[in-house]
Formats: sequence, C-alpha cells, structure tokens
Amino acid sequence: MYRFLLSVRWAVIVLVAAVLVPTMIKLGFWQYHRHEARVARNDLVARNLGSTPVAFDSLSSPGWSVPTGEVWRTVTATGRYDTAHEVVIRGRTEPGGSTIGYFVVTPLVLADGRGSVLVNRGWVESAADAASIPDVPAPPSGEVTVTGRLRADETYASLGVKNRGGLPERMFKVINTSEQAAYAGTTVLGGYLELASSQPAAGPSPELLAEPGHSDIGPHMAYAVQWWLFTGLIPVGLVVLARREARQNAAAPAGSAQLVGATS
Repeated sequence: MYRFLLSVRWAVIVLVAAVLVPTMIKLGFWQYHRHEARVARNDLVARNLGSTPVAFDSLSSPGWSVPTGEVWRTVTATGRYDTAHEVVIRGRTEPGGSTIGYFVVTPLVLADGRGSVLVNRGWVESAADAASIPDVPAPPSGEVTVTGRLRADETYASLGVKNRGGLPERMFKVINTSEQAAYAGTTVLGGYLELASSQPAAGPSPELLAEPGHSDIGPHMAYAVQWWLFTGLIPVGLVVLARREARQNAAAPAGSAQLVGATS
C-alpha cells in the first residue's frame, strides 16, 4: 500500500522536509536568543536608570570606553558650559516623532578642573537648509549641576554612517569624545551625559530626550514558538499526506492504481 513512498517524488518531498526541520529549529532558537537579549537589555536599563546618581568623573577619564554594564547609569556633573565649543549632531529624530533635526552637544567644563564632559542637551529643529546651523537655546550661565544618563561614544561604524567630511563648522554626525577633544583642543572625558535635569533649571532649552523604554519584550518569543510549531507540523504533514495518498490508491480501480504506480 505504501510502495509509492519509494518513488522519486516522495524522496524529494522527504529531502525537503529533512532540510526544513533543522532550519526551522535554528530559526526558533535565533528568535529565542533575541528574546533573551531583549530581556537582559531591559533589566540593565531599568537597573541603571534606578541607580543612585554618581559623579561622571568618578567613573570616566580621557579615552575611557563606557562598559556595556554602565550604559544608562544615572550620573551627575558640576561645572560651566563651554558654549564656544558647542556643536550640533545632524540627522537625529525628534523624541517620540519622525521629524529629522539635530542633537545639541555642549561641553561642560568640570568645576574640579579634570576636563570637560559632553552633554547632549536635547533636540532642535533643522534650519532652513542643511548647510546652516539651527537656532539653539543658550544653556544656563554660571555653574550648574546636571543629571542625566551615561552613554557610550558613538562611532561612524556603530551608526552605519560615513565620515565624508565637508560639514559646516560646528556640525558633526556622531557624538564622539575623541573627535570633540580634537575640535575643541581640550581634555574631554570618555562617554557623554544625556541630559535629564539641571540645577539651576534652564529656561528655553532643546527638547530633552526621553528615557529609553524597558518594559516591552518584543515579539521574539512568539516568533520562536511559531517556528517550533511549524517544525512539529512538518512530520505530521508528511504522515497525513502519505495516508491520504494511500487511501486514494486503495480506492482507485486496479488499472488506475497500476498507472499511478508506473508514473510515480
């Protein structure tokens, strides 16, 4: 009754199924690992955002690379803004929206004289044309204490952008302490501070960036389960298909069954 399983057609069907099963299992684990990474990232963000604020310069130093476990940690810095070396970072999206504008990055010269901390003061709209510096609200004058989130230096490679040069004065594509230290000719501590609040409070200012979300785990676990369910359906489908063909062969007239067998 099941001699048709020895046909070339069924050999191809089984071969395709044998390839699909491990492929789907692997895709399921790929989505599962993405789920785990998302959960770990959420835990890190929640833990660091809720951490006790520490002084930026107690962690950082010139040339320091922010470890993954320290990103989003709450940090503070006290000093005076160096508006002479304020820059804008082009091609940045409005917080919670889709409008492209600029981040405003202003060095804060630390009161203890150890160097400067780059402070991302927020987002502003673009100017009339891409070659013009947008209007930027001035930061507070005098000594201020800023609180925000510790971020790692951006690089052209990490953002997938090219450094072709030719930008107007004070306009850059990435927030990078080495680049800004060379531009300002000063000592800049590694990493930067994403502003959340300032004392004394600023007047009109760039639009502050929101805290990163850390509650949504995404669809990756659901996708993993779907891939594994599809994997289980393949052998079930083979059995159902084989039994249906066997019933059809058994119900067919003898001549037709012989013809089917001859053509399989």
